Amino acid sequence: MANRVYNFNPGPATLPLSVLEKMQQEMLDYRGTGMSIMESSHRAPEFDQINEETITLVRELLGLDENYHVLFLGGGASTQFATIPMNFLHGNKTAAYVDTGSWSSKAIKEAKGLGTVEVVASSKDSSFDHIPDLSNLKLDDNTAYLHLTSNNTIFGTQYQSFPDTGNIPLICDMSSDIASRVHDFSKFSMIYAGAQKNLGPSGVTLVVLRDELLKSAKDDIPIIFRYATHADKKSLYNTPPSYPIYVLNLVLHWIKDQGGVAGVEKVNRAKMEHLYQMMDLNPDYYRGTVKTDSRSWMNVTMRLPNEDLEKKFIAEAKEAGMVGLKGHRSVGGIRASIYNAFPKEGVDHLVEFMEKFKAAN
Repeated sequence: MANRVYNFNPGPATLPLSVLEKMQQEMLDYRGTGMSIMESSHRAPEFDQINEETITLVRELLGLDENYHVLFLGGGASTQFATIPMNFLHGNKTAAYVDTGSWSSKAIKEAKGLGTVEVVASSKDSSFDHIPDLSNLKLDDNTAYLHLTSNNTIFGTQYQSFPDTGNIPLICDMSSDIASRVHDFSKFSMIYAGAQKNLGPSGVTLVVLRDELLKSAKDDIPIIFRYATHADKKSLYNTPPSYPIYVLNLVLHWIKDQGGVAGVEKVNRAKMEHLYQMMDLNPDYYRGTVKTDSRSWMNVTMRLPNEDLEKKFIAEAKEAGMVGLKGHRSVGGIRASIYNAFPKEGVDHLVEFMEKFKAAN
C-alpha cells in the first residue's frame, strides 16, 4: 500500500501486510459466524480450533515435542519476571541470572523480592555493550534455574549461542527474537515472549514449558499464578486474550509460508548484514554501540557524530517514510528494529537514506 510507512518501532512492531489484510477481511464476519472472532466466546468451537491449531504451530515451528506445554497468557512478558520465581524458586535454592540490560535487570529485581538470586554474569560495567562469555559458566547444584534474556532491544545485543546447563533448567526471555532464526529450542526448559515484536500484536505472551519443569513448580501460590493452572486448561482457565491469539495464529501461518524459521532466518540475515555493512564502511559517522560479536539481528543501534545530527536524521527519515528510528530515551542515538515481518526493502531504503544523509551532512 502506497501510504504505509516503514515501521522501525521496537514494539508493538510491524506485522506482515498479508496478515493485516486477513484481519481486515475477517473482522466483521469470521468464517460465516456472523461476528468477529473478537466478539466470539473463548468457549466457542471456532476459537477452540484457533487455540489448538496455534499450539500445534508453535510446536512445529520451534521443533518441540509433546513434552512441552504451550500457553497463551495475558500480562505481558514482564509478568513472567515475577511468575517464574513464584513457581520455581523454592525455599533454599538460588536462582541464577545473567544481566545484559534493562529487561534482565527488571527480571532480577522481581526475583530478588521472592527468593535468593545470584547474578552469575553481567555486562553492566561496560554499559551493556556485549553479551558475557558463558562458555565456562559453573552453576551450583543448588541452582533452581538459569535465566537469560536472549536479545536486548534497548542496547542492541543478542546471544549468538546458549550455554549447556545440564540438569539445571534453562529459562529464556525471547520476547524480541523468538522465531527469528533456528536454534535447538529443546535445550530450554522454558521460553517466554511477548508477541508484539516477532509474533503478533501486544496483549498475548507465549509461554513454552517443559513438562518436567512444570511438575517441579510450587503449589502454595495463588491459583491464577500457577503455570499448572493454565497448562491444565490450555490457557482457558480464565478469559484469554483471544483476538491477539487469533493474530498470533495468522503470523505463525505466515512464518510457515516463508519456509518456517529457517526461511525467516535467511531474510533476517540479509537484512542485518546489509545494515551493519553500511555502518562498518562508515564507522566514524555511523558508530555502532555494541561489540561486533554481540550484535543484535533485531535491534541495530548506532550513534552519529553529535545529537543535533541524530535529531535531524530522525526527522528527515520520517519525511522519507521511515518511523520509529529514535533510540530508547535511556540511551539516545538511533535504533532500527528489523523484526521478522519488517521487509528487506525497508532496510534497503534506510541504507540508501543513510548514504545520502552522510553526503549532505
